[in-house]
Amino acid sequence: MTSTPERTAREHTTLSGLSFGGILRSEWIKLRTLRSTVWCYAIIVALTIGLGLLLAAVMPSGGVMTQSTTPSADAQQAAWLQATTLGIGFGELVSAVLGALVITGEYGTGMIRSTLTAVPKRLPALLAKAIVFGVTTFVVSLLSLVATALLTAPLMPAKDVHPDFGDGSFWLAIVGGAGYLAFIGVLALAIGSIIRNSAGGISAVLGLILVAPVIVQILVGVTRSKWAQNLGSFLPNSAGGKMYSYAPTATTPADGVVSLDPGQGFLVLALWFAVAFVIGAIMLKRRDA
Repeated sequence: MTSTPERTAREHTTLSGLSFGGILRSEWIKLRTLRSTVWCYAIIVALTIGLGLLLAAVMPSGGVMTQSTTPSADAQQAAWLQATTLGIGFGELVSAVLGALVITGEYGTGMIRSTLTAVPKRLPALLAKAIVFGVTTFVVSLLSLVATALLTAPLMPAKDVHPDFGDGSFWLAIVGGAGYLAFIGVLALAIGSIIRNSAGGISAVLGLILVAPVIVQILVGVTRSKWAQNLGSFLPNSAGGKMYSYAPTATTPADGVVSLDPGQGFLVLALWFAVAFVIGAIMLKRRDA
């Protein structure tokens, strides 16, 4: 009669002492064994490469970024980058959906109880989910974008666009694009930890990505005010879009209108994630599973 309670107490102590490395490994196992993970990442790869090749094939002479028949070197690089990153606009939706499902799926199946039993402090589990999913999404996105750049490069000379593989600004934008997709995914994960429902979490993050910019554009059109334009600059998709923009030289913004550079866009998107993650962490600690 006494052996069972002693064994239970001993097992609970062992689980409570689970190292953060062990938590990361368990979250990696859960992520890679989900069929939704495989399908979503496959869609991101297919969209990125497929749309890039499509745009490179139908692009008019001189590229779509300029009307000049002899585009400058920067314009040519921008045209190549546009073909490479075209799929990001669609991939962000897939990343957002998968990010929300990573956490809300456990609430839906009840697996979250096992997760929180294994990690009683709770916060390491949420942090491990964000790290594993964010890093995996970044790596998959980066490989997809690099592959797209390499596959579209041979098609560009026919469009009077001659890619420069030694251009650091181009490859930095590629890294920024992969980082953007990863940030959107972990932002969705953080929002999912707040809402704890798959439909609600997906709706919330897609509303932030798709609906909020439309509302801001309506405000800009109605009020024609600079504050509305500035508000739009700090939305996740606007700020994140700066992370993969081609900006080898600084541009002068219009008077009174905020224009973020890639570094500032990264900081704004990181702040969005940090706020959502902190709120999700607080609610995870205070609410029952």
